[in-house]
Amino acid sequence: MEITSTPTQVYERDGEIVLRSADLADAELICSYFVENRDFLKPWEPARDEEFYTHYGWYQRLTKLRELHKMMLGYYLLITEVESGKMLGTISFSNLVRFPMHSCTVGYSLAESAQGKGVMTKALKMACDYMFRIHNMHRVCACYMPHNGRSEAVLQRLGFEYEGMAKSYLLINGEWADHNMTALINPNWRG
Repeated sequence: MEITSTPTQVYERDGEIVLRSADLADAELICSYFVENRDFLKPWEPARDEEFYTHYGWYQRLTKLRELHKMMLGYYLLITEVESGKMLGTISFSNLVRFPMHSCTVGYSLAESAQGKGVMTKALKMACDYMFRIHNMHRVCACYMPHNGRSEAVLQRLGFEYEGMAKSYLLINGEWADHNMTALINPNWRG
């Protein structure tokens, strides 16, 4: 595994995938990913406006995300193939809170073509290890809809523990959806 991550930039490689910070130059790559996976991701994501599926829309989003990266308040990461550079998915960290919680929330998406290959398990492990190692987070929280068995399986493989049900938690595809709440605790947290 190759690691060159810093508090404001992420670059981690494990086998055939790279987990890295998104950059302004990635607007077209990200746009293409979401256009290609639009129908597949629709049941799992908030309703998106048309600008979300444009190069310009992603350039604008990445400009804002770059500031969050610099301030260490949020991270938007891309999962790509080493050889082709093809984008396979995203992992984002938000709601970063330092003292006294040392906690954050993770969200993710994976291309339809990458399903069932262990990509998200490997990438999410790298991402959580980064948050624990570099940012000294004590806990990473993740929520998933109860009928999303793939997401549940990934989180269980990584050791996320069920903490409860959040009723009408997120507005997904135009409707309020219940979510199971889970968390992963950093066994090496430094006080």
